[in-house]
Order: sequence, then C-alpha cells, then structure tokens
Amino acid sequence: MLESLINPRRAEKGPWKMFFIGLLYASLSLILVKLFFTSDPVLIKYSGIIVVLFCVLFSFPFMFFIIKQEEREDEYIGGGIKRIWSVHKDVVFSLIWLFLGFVVAFSFWFLVLHDSTLLNAQIQTYCSINSPGQMSQCVSQYTTGQFIGPTGDVTGLDRFASILQNNFYVMIFTLLFSLIFGAGAIFILAWNATVIAGAVGIFTNFQVADIPLGLLRYMIHGIPEITTYFLAALAGGILGTGLIRNGVNNQRFLHVVENVVILMSAAVAILIIAALIEVYITPLLFA
Repeated sequence: MLESLINPRRAEKGPWKMFFIGLLYASLSLILVKLFFTSDPVLIKYSGIIVVLFCVLFSFPFMFFIIKQEEREDEYIGGGIKRIWSVHKDVVFSLIWLFLGFVVAFSFWFLVLHDSTLLNAQIQTYCSINSPGQMSQCVSQYTTGQFIGPTGDVTGLDRFASILQNNFYVMIFTLLFSLIFGAGAIFILAWNATVIAGAVGIFTNFQVADIPLGLLRYMIHGIPEITTYFLAALAGGILGTGLIRNGVNNQRFLHVVENVVILMSAAVAILIIAALIEVYITPLLFA
C-alpha cells in the first residue's frame, strides 16, 4: 500500500515532496522496531540493523523504478557533465530530500524515545570513526545513558585521511551494491541516515530542543557527502540496467558507460570536498 503513495514521475516534478515520504518511512521504521522488537532479548541486539531493514523495504519500490527510468534516458544523452546533470538533477534532488526526511525523522524519534538500543549499531559505528582507540569505552558511554558529548581522538591530516578512506569505501560499495542489486543501494543511504541520527543524539546529549543545531552540525558536510553516494548509486544502477537491456557492444550502452564515468568523476571530487569540510570547517563552527 505504501509504495502507491509515490510515483517517480511525480517526484521529479516536485522533489521536495520526497522529504515527507522520508519522514513517514523513517518514523514507521523506528516506531515499529520500538514496539515489536526491543522487548525481545535476542532481536534487541540487532535493532539498529532492523530499523534500516524496514526503511529499505519501504523505499525499495521507488528506487527500483527511478533507476529503470534514468537508465532509459542515459541511453540517448551525451554532451558532458552539464547535459548529464540537467537530465538527472531532479532525481538527485529527490533522493536528497528523501534522505533529509530520513535524518530528521530518525533524529527526532531517537531523541524523543531516548532509547540508545534503537540505533545500537550506529553508535558503534560513530565510536569506531571518532574514537577508534577507545571504542569500547565510547560505546559503553553512549549506550548507558551517560551522554557527555563526543570524545574524538583523531584530528588533523590523519582524521582527514581516515574519513576520506572510509567514505571512499562506502562510495565504491554503493556503486557495486547498486550495480549488482539495482535499487539495493538504498540500504547504504538508509544506513547513513541512521548513523547521522545517532551522531545527532550524541552531539545534543539527547536534548530534543537542540535537534536543529545537531542537524546543522552534520548536514554541512553531510549533504555533499551523501550526494556522492547518490551519484554512485545512480551510476551503478543505470550501468547494470543498461548492460542487461543493451549488451556490451551496443552503442546505447557505450553512452551509458560514458555517463557513468562522468558521474563517478564528479562523485570523487565532491567526496574530497566533503571530507575537507568535515575535518577543517565544521569543527571551527561547532567547537
């Protein structure tokens, strides 16, 4: 029933509408896990993954149809990055709005419900990135209610290299996941939304009134970073669909490959910029 609420063609005509779809899907995912899984002594250990799973299931139909639609357009277009952007920009904006809806809803309910087990895997990820030398202590701190603020122990050039390497791996994984499973890259996008929500909870010490500040803290570099994953997901999806539809030697497939290379080149450039912002600009604004 829920998949009938959206239509890829309508999303392209009004990308901002996807924000409210993201709010709905993420809210349902977190609330369902809270109601039906956190009371189970076994499943509660995997609640962070189950939240992402629900979000993926809700979003999968949209991703599947949008990738098929974009691949058909890529068979005929060329002319460089400007032409490719003009064709795909509405879809990219739709995905950005969908992602923002995820982040806002996950952050809101995570803080309102004040239950760190809902995003337990995401908190572990946060600690592995920001406190790799004290990961156990970090996880224990943020899963026992003692929210005293982030304690990063990696700074400067080392932190930039670590973040860039991690984000690059995520981008490549998104490309491959989308290539193999088509719309499967929505898992990466939903996962990143929950990780940001967990980080927002830690940054705000679970204070609902500070959600706007927390979102601003992570969206400054988060928007360009997640855009690279959208480009990678789009590139992988249209490459896989184009290969199946046209074969390797078809001229239309060559157009698709050319556009995929351009999309990935743009993604790499934006990823570097996002890492620079995260390491050198965001800390200055939120010291």
